[in-house]
Amino acid sequence: MSTTTHHRSSPPAPWRSTFESHLSSMPSPEFVFASLAPTSSTNSKASTDYVPRLRYCIYRGMWSRLPENKHNDAPKNPRVYDSDMPTFTTDVRMQKVSELFASSAGKAVKNEQVQGSGGGGPCEAAFWVKEKGTQWRIKGTAFLVAPDIEGQEESSGVRTVKSEVGGQMRIVEGGEDKQGDWSWGRELTGHFGNCSPGMRGSWKNPPPGKPVEGEPDQDHQLGQKVEDLEDPIARSNFRVVVIKPDEVEQTDISDPATARRWKYTLVETARDGKMEWTKEELWP
Repeated sequence: MSTTTHHRSSPPAPWRSTFESHLSSMPSPEFVFASLAPTSSTNSKASTDYVPRLRYCIYRGMWSRLPENKHNDAPKNPRVYDSDMPTFTTDVRMQKVSELFASSAGKAVKNEQVQGSGGGGPCEAAFWVKEKGTQWRIKGTAFLVAPDIEGQEESSGVRTVKSEVGGQMRIVEGGEDKQGDWSWGRELTGHFGNCSPGMRGSWKNPPPGKPVEGEPDQDHQLGQKVEDLEDPIARSNFRVVVIKPDEVEQTDISDPATARRWKYTLVETARDGKMEWTKEELWP
C-alpha cells in the first residue's frame, strides 16, 4: 500500500541559494536544534506543558537532494525532486525523537509509538555563520524518516511523513517521467551512506543517556566502525530528521552600519491556494 503525494511545482525558496552559499563557507555546518519536551517527562518545575530542549546537530543537505559524496557506495535515487527542507541525522534512542512525537498533533508518548516514521512537532534551527556575520533561524515542524517508510503496511506516521514532507518536494526539470524510480527507502540509505564508518558506528553505541552500569553487550560498544550499509543494529537506530520550514530569518550584522534582518514566511496565496514565500525587511 502506498500514499499518493501531490508534489509542488513552485520555484526554490528565495532564501535558499544565499543560505546554502553561507553554509558552504563554514568549516562544519553545525547548528542548534530546539524542540519541545513535555514538562511531565522532565525534572523541570515550569508551570507550562512543554519546556525547550537544545542540542548541536550537523546539517546534512536538503531532503531529496542528497549531497554528493565520492565515498558513498549506496545506490542513489535519480534526480527527480528538490526541496527547501534541511535534514540532519539522529538516533531513535535520543530524546529529541520522542519530543518531536510528543509535541506533534498526535501527541504520541508511548515508546512503541515513536519507533517508526512520523513526528511533526514544532522546532527551530539556528545557524551562526561567523564567516558571513550572519545568523539564520529556521522555524517549522520536524519529521522522522525511519526504516518503515517503505514497508508493506503504511502506519499513520508514514502517511503523515509522505503527505507533509512529500507535499513540499517539487519535481525538477526532466524528472516528470522518473517519479516511479524514486524511493524513500533509497534516500534514507543514501543518507546513512553519506556518514563516515565511525559515525555509522555511533548508532551501535550503548543506549544514549542511560546510566553506565557494567560493560555494554558485544553489539553495543563505543568506537565501532560500520562499513555495511545494511548493518541491522545501526540501521534500526538510524533516523533522518527533515525540517519543514514555515518561517526563515536571516540577520546580517557583518557591517553594523548597514545591519538588516529579513523574514521569509511561507503563506497560502488568496488567488489559487498555493503556498509561496513572502519577504519582509526588518531592523536587526
